[in-house]
Amino acid sequence: MTTASVDRAGAAAVRIGCAGWSIPSRHAHLFGDGESHLARYATRFDVTEINSTFHRRHQPRTFERWAASVPAGFRFSVKLPKRITHEARLSRTGDALTEFFEGVAGLGSTLGGVLVQLPPSLAFDARLANTFFAMLRRRCARPVACEPRHASWFEPAADTVWPRYAIARVAADPARLPAAARPGGAGAPARWNYWRWHGSPRIYYSRYEDPALEVLAQALRQHGTVRTPAWCILDNTAHGHAMDDAARMQRLVGGAV
Repeated sequence: MTTASVDRAGAAAVRIGCAGWSIPSRHAHLFGDGESHLARYATRFDVTEINSTFHRRHQPRTFERWAASVPAGFRFSVKLPKRITHEARLSRTGDALTEFFEGVAGLGSTLGGVLVQLPPSLAFDARLANTFFAMLRRRCARPVACEPRHASWFEPAADTVWPRYAIARVAADPARLPAAARPGGAGAPARWNYWRWHGSPRIYYSRYEDPALEVLAQALRQHGTVRTPAWCILDNTAHGHAMDDAARMQRLVGGAV
């Protein structure tokens, strides 16, 4: 079973996966055998988004165990803690960033990138954004994707930040405004396009119908290259739809049989 859209160079141009790796029993047939949920999940998908880091700290050995449970080509994206993004609201977070990146270092080469999800109430402030992303970049050379949710982050003033710090702006569904549905940002080393589909019309709960997935599959194929891979994370996990939706996405993109 293949797990990604792969070009002739052998690198994944499109990666499709889920937020987390808990497998509902009704979707168990989609996966091979493994010693853990993560190991079984990795028989089908080659990427997952770790959301638990948003809520709590993990010991370095936990990340090391996860890295040892997956094939070499598997990649994790890891969500920044809410104490950085939502409680401190990006301000004076140097020590917290250092602690976070020291912990996730246990993922080694399986760390594919970092997700920064901002609270809906956090408006764009140029000084704050530049200070924060500069601090982050001093600690992290991996791809970084940011999901802003206040309309001001989609105005021209914010567009200068993304390339300056090589940040990819997430394409989200449901989108709070039209620009939020499209990936943005630019610059090495990020070179990353990142979709987070949360479930629509009911966020986290709704299943996606085939026409919506077909549109997304086309976008992933258009954007996904070895130099600028496209990642798609299904986050509609509340009723367990993410696994099936991601498997259907694989078939539509052409990365699974």
